[in-house]
Amino acid sequence: MRGAKSAKWVTSAIVVAMAATACGGGSDSSSDSGKPQGYVSIDNGEPQNPLIPSDVNETFGHQVVTALYSPLVQFGDQGKIVNDAAEKISTEDSKIWTIKIKSGWTFHNGEKVTAQSYIDAWNWGANVKNNQKDSLWFNDIKGYEDVHPEKGDPKSDKMSGLKAVDETTFTVELSHAVPYFQYKLGYVPFMPQSKEFFKDPKAAGQKPIGNGPYKFEKWEHKKLIQVGAFDGYKGDDKPKNKGVQFKAYSTVEAAYQDLLSDNLDVIRQVGPKDLPKYKSDLGDRAIEQPYAAVQSIVPAYYSEPFKNVNPKVIQGLSMAIDRPTITKTVLNNTRVPATSFTAPGVMGNQTDLGVDIFKFDPTKAKELIKEGGGVPGNKIWIQYNGDGGHKEWITAVCQNIRQNTGIECLGDAKPDFQADLDVRDQNKVKAMYRGGWVADYPLNVNFMRELYRTGAEANSGRFSDKSIDELFDKGDNAKTLDESVKLYQEAEKAMAQKMPAIPLWNYKANAGFSKKVENVKFDFRGDPVVTEITPK
Repeated sequence: MRGAKSAKWVTSAIVVAMAATACGGGSDSSSDSGKPQGYVSIDNGEPQNPLIPSDVNETFGHQVVTALYSPLVQFGDQGKIVNDAAEKISTEDSKIWTIKIKSGWTFHNGEKVTAQSYIDAWNWGANVKNNQKDSLWFNDIKGYEDVHPEKGDPKSDKMSGLKAVDETTFTVELSHAVPYFQYKLGYVPFMPQSKEFFKDPKAAGQKPIGNGPYKFEKWEHKKLIQVGAFDGYKGDDKPKNKGVQFKAYSTVEAAYQDLLSDNLDVIRQVGPKDLPKYKSDLGDRAIEQPYAAVQSIVPAYYSEPFKNVNPKVIQGLSMAIDRPTITKTVLNNTRVPATSFTAPGVMGNQTDLGVDIFKFDPTKAKELIKEGGGVPGNKIWIQYNGDGGHKEWITAVCQNIRQNTGIECLGDAKPDFQADLDVRDQNKVKAMYRGGWVADYPLNVNFMRELYRTGAEANSGRFSDKSIDELFDKGDNAKTLDESVKLYQEAEKAMAQKMPAIPLWNYKANAGFSKKVENVKFDFRGDPVVTEITPK
């Protein structure tokens, strides 16, 4: 997920980005006086899109949507699947899946959650006419091409692979076997929707009606989104608070100052300027833990510098970056230099791809760039969101590139994360952009298929390589989950030769909480577990 986290961007995920890997928002600071008693506050930013699960793939929106909706499955320790809204998910061949949901669940408007609630939501989310960011997540389902053709109008408004068996059971027939399909069901596009949603989706995107632990209360754009605990919630993760305010900030430094003043209860990521002192400032209220996210810089393959680039040039740029020094100094040992495209903690993560492209070697960097024909104009830019605490490390990376290759490198700051994502979506990135990705689900697949497959919704660099796509297809068509993971590991090694991105480092949650709350925990995506936060 694109980071805020990606996805979630890291949007999950997780995002994590989920995102978690960027911050944004409106006012420089925020008073806590407007928070209702028993509510807790978390730093966030303005979501890029309406709060519709199938249209959210960055951290700010993901953080709110996952409070308002409950997925079919969640992920426990070591990425273990745990049923949430689902009572049972089964398959005999990884192609036809039977999903039985728990009975007695309702949406926040009192409407019963049924099997049809999922079928209708998925059909709507997949339909090309609805222009949903996450529509490609449904492309494994039989009949997807009928609702989402490459050209022209859809032949149908229903995917033939979705069928209701009874009020709480439905089947999902895929176009081919996908051994990891159950993992995908933990991501936001697969949430249900109420009948009320389809009467006016635009209005519902501003005032969502979910099935989760919190119900929507208000959205003051670029200031805050407020949700309240839903009394009728049937899940096991009932809120230990009365509600949550997701507060937007223009800088992570402003959020941190509000935390110190107890005007903010939880900060998800401390910025570089405050990292050296946040542990002494907060004491046992400081949190540091790894989570499943990767920070990268991504070439825009349509841009002038990289339109016809030889992968050796990207490899050379990678080897010009001194990851150990930047993570130690600029990032105060709060990141771990990357050695692969995937994140630690997900199934299939590899620490050795059989190449030296992650090693700092200025001599080899120059050789590779020369062999690859260099960069047109001998100048590149790295785009980033100026509200996310990225300026310092972007400056350091550009300095490395400039000193070690002779290529001019400049930061290209956009005012906030939403503006950054909009430029990417419009294919207007000058050269490269800061890419962060948080796991949507804890498999290596998620760090490749969703980011670098031709046409993938999060493939903002527009990387396209037929041989890589074919390797992804082999992994998708594997007979078992283990085989799929291994085939994607082979695909990752091939990616090191093609260079769709330059992974820099893996994330840690460097977070903290105020004196007004307790029981603050973070999940594998680097997101606070909002239902557990308890006011003192």
